[in-house]
This record gives sequence, C-alpha cells and structure tokens, in this order.
Amino acid sequence: MKRKIYQRMLAWKQRSQGSSALVLDGARRVGKSFTAAEFGRQEYKNCLLIDFSYPKPGTIQCFREDAYDLDLFFAKLSAIYRTPLHKRETLIIFDEVQLFPPARQLIKHLVADGRYDYLETGSLISLHQNVQDILIPSEEEHLEMFPMDFEEFLWALGDEATVPFLRECFVKRKPLGQSLHRRVLNDFRKYILVGGMPQAVLSYAGERDFAQADSIKKRILTLYREDIGKYAGRQQQKVYALFDSIPGQLAKKEKRFHLADISGKARGREYEDAFTWLDSAMIINRCINATDPTVGLAMSSDHTTQKCYMGDTGLLVTQSFIDLNYTDNTLYPAVLTDQLSINEGMLMENVTAQTLRCNGHKLFFYSRCDSLHRQNHIKIDFLLSDHRRIMPLEVKSAAYRTHSSLDKFMTKFHERLGEKYILYQKDIMIRDGVVHLPLYMALFL
Repeated sequence: MKRKIYQRMLAWKQRSQGSSALVLDGARRVGKSFTAAEFGRQEYKNCLLIDFSYPKPGTIQCFREDAYDLDLFFAKLSAIYRTPLHKRETLIIFDEVQLFPPARQLIKHLVADGRYDYLETGSLISLHQNVQDILIPSEEEHLEMFPMDFEEFLWALGDEATVPFLRECFVKRKPLGQSLHRRVLNDFRKYILVGGMPQAVLSYAGERDFAQADSIKKRILTLYREDIGKYAGRQQQKVYALFDSIPGQLAKKEKRFHLADISGKARGREYEDAFTWLDSAMIINRCINATDPTVGLAMSSDHTTQKCYMGDTGLLVTQSFIDLNYTDNTLYPAVLTDQLSINEGMLMENVTAQTLRCNGHKLFFYSRCDSLHRQNHIKIDFLLSDHRRIMPLEVKSAAYRTHSSLDKFMTKFHERLGEKYILYQKDIMIRDGVVHLPLYMALFL
C-alpha cells in the first residue's frame, strides 16, 4: 500500500549519499518492515534484509565474531543471505533491530565504511533496556512512522482524486457542497472505525467487512498487551492500568487524564514512567497542557495536566468494547449513522489528535479552571504553532451553537493568535473570524 513516508525516505537517500543510516521508528504493526523492504526493492539494485526476529543461521555469530573485519563480515552476510552486494547500490536493512542492539551500535562503523546504505526498523526502539548496553550511533537519522492517515486510507480504497480537490477547497476556503461533503464525511467515518493500521485497512479494502478488520485490531491490541508484559519491567502493572483506562478517560466530557480514577492513592510522579513507556512505544499520543501559550508551546508545558489519546482511532474503537463481539460494539452503527452521544465524541477528538501527530505536530492544549469566576474557565482542545502565531483548535459536534471557551481564549491571548479553527461535521464556513472546517480537513493543518 502507498505510504507518504516513502517520499521522505527517498529524500534521505538522495540527501545522505551514505553519510547516515535511516531509522524507521513506530508502533508495532504500522507497516515499517513492509515499507522498508519495498523501498529496498524499488530504489536499489540489491537489498539485503536481516530480520532479527528470525535471523538466518550464522547471522548472529557473524555480527559477534567478524565485525572487526568488514571485508570478511560482508562476504559472510552475502553468502548467508545469498545476496550479492554492490558498492553504493545495495541497501542493508536491519529489521526489528531492537532485538539485537549490537547491530545498531555497529552502524557507526558501517556508515564510516561507506560501501552501502543502511536502514533500521524497530518498535520500542528507544526503551532503556534496548539501548542500555550500547553506544547509540550519532550517524542515525530518525523518521517516525504513524498509522495511515485519511488520504492513505482513501488510496487503499482506490481513490486518489478526492484529497487534492479537498486541499484546493481548504486553500480557497470554498465549500464542497452538501452532496460531496456528505460522501467524504461517510468515508471519513469508515476511516475512524477501521483506523490506520495497514493490516486492518488492507482487510477492509478487500472485503469491505468491518468485522474482519475488528478481529485484526483485537489481535494487535493483544500484541500490545503482550509487549507490556514482556518489556515494561517493574512498571508493568502501572502501564497496564493506564492502557486499559484510556477509553474510559476519553469518554468523559472533560478528557484530562485523572489518575484518581485508577487508584485513589495514585500520584503523577509515580506514573510518569508508565506514561513515558506508552509514549515511547508510540501506542499513545500524549497531549500536554500549555499554561501560558506562546509560539514555543513546550516552554509552558505542565505534564501534571495531560490528555492521553490512542495512537490509532480504529484501535480505540475496538479497545472500547474489547471483551465483546463485533456485533455488540455499538460504536460501529453509531458512527456510521451519525448517532454518537456526547461521550462517544471521544472518537472525533482522538482522530484529530492522530491526524495532527501524523502531520508532525506535538500535541498541546489549554485548560484553565476557575469555579469562582466562570469568565476565567477556558478549555481549548488543541493548540498549534506556526513559529509565529498560536492557532487554537476546537473539535465540536455538528449541533454546537456557541464557542464560549474559544471566545474567551481569543480575548485573553488575541495578540498571539493566528487562524482560529473549529473542526465539526458540516461544510467549510467562516463565521466570527473563526474558520469552521469539516473534521476530515484536519489533514491540512
């Protein structure tokens, strides 16, 4: 399936010319191995792929005993994998490199040697136990790989024409018209339900069967839980507790993460490592409160106040009813028929967070509570920065009538603001100086 990251990988090849290795980092099952192998086949004369989850006999011994002599090392790898190596025309892929950290440490010397290009893929690649005994090479360039976005989802369904037209409407602030808007919104609802995990998308694209995609997503969630049990160490129980509580936390009107719902004795300091673990595994997208928002949003970040979104909205749909059969998951008919309750609107906020992360944004929001003076009570779902201005973004239901928090935020920080956005389920509209966009146009922010 066609992925946008491929063009960024191609740009690395042309820019680097062998001076660095590329690391594809991402959650399990986002398509790293497939994309890396496809890149090697299409862009090089030869590709040698070493899968450290299932290395061929002699591979590990070769790394341990022969890396001091690169002529011998390459000759043995070529023989083990029956692949000829051509100088400056071969890509060597270290797949699932976190399973054999010494191979990652060797990258420094392999890049300096300069004969071939190197691409590493891995999940949980930055976890402490996967790097604690090695010197991390400075010769690596990292690319984060996320689940498929809405445009990639449409590509998988055979539609490459819609998004370019949507982009033109976004730039010109031109409404689509009800018929086209309704069709695109229906496709976007399908994307919310299926999500962006390639295996689930491929299944849905072939059979148009939500049940089959749901079954695949359950297997992926099981895989995540197994990884927690295997790699989270002493934080295991806390990571399980956070992971399992995400749907319940997001189902609330106020989506800030409340540790007290897990345990009355829970403290943020005790759970910070567990949040960091899930974030490093790219299973979640953390959204941090910026208490005094400027173009440098991180400068006023308050990690004690945060929201925690699932990295893939399709997985959130399945996780919300993980113990029930597909036919008992009420989110599927509710989303398809636009019958979401206010709490189930968590999906709209989660898919926005997912889209913004795919676009390269770190996630921030603004929350100020003042029960004594309601005029000071403000909540903005997301804050974006273009390095010059702040752009507040709210996610609303189609039936909303006012945006009082946004109005108060605009009054309080008007000198710092650029465009103001509301994402909702209707067509493009500009009202009261606020750009109203259909949810699927978060793709262009």
